[in-house]
Amino acid sequence: MSQDAASSVRRQFVHYHFYHLDPAWLRLGSDERERSKAAFEAVVEHYAGAGMIVIPYTLVGVRGGAEMMLWRISYELEALREMSTAIRATPLGGYLSEPHAYLSMSKRSTYVDKLDPEHGEQRAKVQPGRFQYCFVYPFVKKREWYQLPLTERQRIMDEHIAVGNQYPTVKLNTTYSFGLDDQEFMLAFETNAPADFLDLVMALRETESSRYTERDTPIFTCLRTTVRGMLEALGG
Repeated sequence: MSQDAASSVRRQFVHYHFYHLDPAWLRLGSDERERSKAAFEAVVEHYAGAGMIVIPYTLVGVRGGAEMMLWRISYELEALREMSTAIRATPLGGYLSEPHAYLSMSKRSTYVDKLDPEHGEQRAKVQPGRFQYCFVYPFVKKREWYQLPLTERQRIMDEHIAVGNQYPTVKLNTTYSFGLDDQEFMLAFETNAPADFLDLVMALRETESSRYTERDTPIFTCLRTTVRGMLEALGG
């Protein structure tokens, strides 16, 4: 794909929305809890049926401070806002806080994967796979990185990309947050093999590119499920 063609690809807004449940909800009657879950589920299904990609994940028993995550992908920022407002208006919404929320956009990669030249083009459109696990975190590079010549950055990234290619069971989704949110990138690694992801991260620590990492936390381990499964995991 040429640079002109890549620039004509419509970019997506990508949002990772984490929710924390007030334990007071668990003390409601079973009928009231069921009504609140049904209303929440209806909102998600409505927007998923209206063209937005919405993938639910549970974090129950995995990480404190957040029990649910919705990975949302839309061509319209306003649609993300409308959906969030609709969720807040549900009975369950009154028991939810939002400890983390990350906004980014799809964009063609600056760097060339010499073993897979089409890889850079794939970032122009985010297409989540059907994987059981998703590891999500914000990423910020040191400012010194951007002072390096592009040829030098490509050389360093060649090693980084080569390490990633050794783990074909892990699918990387990189989106960009420059000017949109506090981080520079949002990374979402999908896999069915968490051990492979752990080994990949360890291997990447030994690459030259790791020297230029400013921040890559917090990291969220998310288990893919259905909307109903995500709500049932809350325990009510």
